[in-house]
Amino acid sequence: MSSYNLQQRVQGHCDDSTLSEEGRQGAHLTGQALQGLTFKAAYSSPLRRAKETAELILAQQDSAPELHLTDLLKEINLVEWEGMTFTEVEEKYPDSVKVWRDRPHDLKMTRSTPNGPEEFYPVLELREQAKQFWNEVLSRHQGETILVVAHSGINRCLLSAAAGLAPEYYNIIHQSNAGISVLNFSGELGDQVQFESVNLTAHLGDPLPPIRKGHRGPRFLLVRHGETDWNRDKRFQGQIDVPLNDQGRVQADKAAFFLQDVPIDRAVTSPMLRPKETAEIILKPHPSVTLELEPELQEISHGLWEGKLESEIAVDYAYELDQWKVAPETVQMPEGENLQQVWDRAIAAWEVIVASCPSDRPTTTLVVAHDAINKAILCHLVGLGPEGFWVFKQGNGAVSVIDYPKGAGTRPLLHAMNITTHLGSGVLDRTAAGAL
Repeated sequence: MSSYNLQQRVQGHCDDSTLSEEGRQGAHLTGQALQGLTFKAAYSSPLRRAKETAELILAQQDSAPELHLTDLLKEINLVEWEGMTFTEVEEKYPDSVKVWRDRPHDLKMTRSTPNGPEEFYPVLELREQAKQFWNEVLSRHQGETILVVAHSGINRCLLSAAAGLAPEYYNIIHQSNAGISVLNFSGELGDQVQFESVNLTAHLGDPLPPIRKGHRGPRFLLVRHGETDWNRDKRFQGQIDVPLNDQGRVQADKAAFFLQDVPIDRAVTSPMLRPKETAEIILKPHPSVTLELEPELQEISHGLWEGKLESEIAVDYAYELDQWKVAPETVQMPEGENLQQVWDRAIAAWEVIVASCPSDRPTTTLVVAHDAINKAILCHLVGLGPEGFWVFKQGNGAVSVIDYPKGAGTRPLLHAMNITTHLGSGVLDRTAAGAL
């Protein structure tokens, strides 16, 4: 939180904004949450509000690396608006504000250069800036954990560039002040990347990111079921109806405690044993909520792979198993489904659930399902198809938060993804996860 955040002013490249007392406290709490990690390098925007945040985080590390400042982490350049209040911007630039909200990649501004005025596209330029940062940094730090401290806009572009999201989805992934996101890269930019978590805020005192001002649509809590013995063994489950194990019930209990003070108006689950019991446990503090069963939220059918370990599958389906790991959209499960079929039914079910929410008031709906189903929904929300299957991690008992700020039928906001802090493992997801 910065002085300009408190004043509701546009910051951008402007360096007049400084951390508020609340912002310093948030940075301190973030440092505490990250104490168990060892960073090999740390990078920050040189703008004061980001630089001080990074310094406060690193001050709590037992062995902190040197902080590298780079202009590649500077916030988006909104030169025409910087320093103005949001109200002033809306009054002076109403058409541009509409473009910013609906088609941010089409927003155009004019800046001064030594050669005279120059038109540019702030979001597209920021996207290239993010790609350049990853291209420069990833090759230096293969297999290492690094800290990156920047701003809302550039962080969104760092996430979207890593996963290959289209620029028009710039506004779809929220970044809270002092929120934590964890990305796992397999190599260079363009290679497979996993979002382990996005926008964790529980360390700041809020179990879930607060609903934003002016929100008038539904909120969804998307949960993956708790652990089963087959998750622990990494055995493919699919549509074999494996129940929760004792650890899975503990995870569901912890999710119930985590969400006990969150008003829940409605709950929908896959009818399979593991998500249904997870949902029933979460709903114990909400006895007035009736649990609805949605068959289309059942897990992917792995066909002849179900009940088998990877090593057993590899005997007869080595090529298909290898493809599943690198190009899952190309795999037809023998006597089972392919990902496009999962996508079609999961998204159709999701859209029916969203459309059936009340239009006259905000509501919160709990949806409990499976790894593949949740990944399909999350990918759909950010414009990815089955080729993006491995982008989103879904831990056992994890919670993701999806908002529709302007109402059902409008563009959603991925407010947080794969929250597992309530399971007692700190910032990182240490659940068994296991096979699907």
